[in-house]
Amino acid sequence: MKILITGGAGFIGSALVRHIIGHTLDAVVNVDKLTYAGNLESLADAARSERYAFEQVDICDRAALDRVFQQHRPQAVMHLAAESHVDRSIDGPAAFIETNIVGTYTLLEAARQYWAGLNEEDKAAFRFHHISTDEVYGDLEGPDDLFTETTPYAPSSPYSASKASSDHLVRAWRRTYGLPTLLTNCSNNYGPYHFPEKLIPLMILNALEGKPLPVYGQGRQVRDWLYVEDHARALYKVVRNGKVGETYNIGGHNEKRNIDVVHTICDLLEELAPAKPAGVARYRDLVTYVKDRPGHDMRYAIDARKIQRELDWAPRETFESGIRKTVQWYLDNLEWCRHVQDGSYQRERLGMA
Repeated sequence: MKILITGGAGFIGSALVRHIIGHTLDAVVNVDKLTYAGNLESLADAARSERYAFEQVDICDRAALDRVFQQHRPQAVMHLAAESHVDRSIDGPAAFIETNIVGTYTLLEAARQYWAGLNEEDKAAFRFHHISTDEVYGDLEGPDDLFTETTPYAPSSPYSASKASSDHLVRAWRRTYGLPTLLTNCSNNYGPYHFPEKLIPLMILNALEGKPLPVYGQGRQVRDWLYVEDHARALYKVVRNGKVGETYNIGGHNEKRNIDVVHTICDLLEELAPAKPAGVARYRDLVTYVKDRPGHDMRYAIDARKIQRELDWAPRETFESGIRKTVQWYLDNLEWCRHVQDGSYQRERLGMA
């Protein structure tokens, strides 16, 4: 099987590419614009495979997408390309509307035209898998409530509203045109190769440098944490075995308050990196509470029983095992982090010194 993956140089996309190249016999066509969050260094091993191909293409560029479909002839599309940082969406929502809504529409139309030209057997086998987020559901009210596949949408940020819009487009293309679509909504991912602006890698790298660890409000926001390699396994199960037209929620069964996540990272660093920066007695002393961001949802939690029941998927990592692996990975890969922090990962892809 040949799978076209959009956003394959991003955090979740690169984990998916590494999983498919490393654990299956399938081929991957990685379509990525290479914005700031796209990092080809995350794919160094996968890129050596003859089953891997890369196309630097913007999903808003219809002509380029048509060429990619005709040249590579994929049997499935897994759509992960998206602007995804909530703070950035508050500061500048336009890029989120363009990529997440217009880009998804453009990709859907390119895929629909390609699919319509296939023979009947290939048309029946084709899949368009759209990867989304639990943030489209908004806030949970009760302490025991969970997001299910039928939870009404109530997005709170420009980011989540743009992802909700893309979800609606995918379902409409299924209903109106018959495009064989699947949709997944996941909880917060973490793990290796996560861009350092996100909570967990930011806390690790700031702590190692003796910088403040900024926590919104009092850090009482609750998230369900999903190890990215568990998510990659789930996504592959869905594109291979999921039922067309269905939605599957993917969660880690690991609800944690943000402040508890930060404290866990600090405690692991006490063990794994005891030689602290000058002037730092304890990593926890670096925690700094900052003004909460506008519209900040207080609690997300996924009910992932459907994918477990129907596709036999469950996370392998607990939060305790996954966060330890994550902290150790960053300690072992500080050069990758430095390349991101100083921007050299972008200069190298452009052939600059």
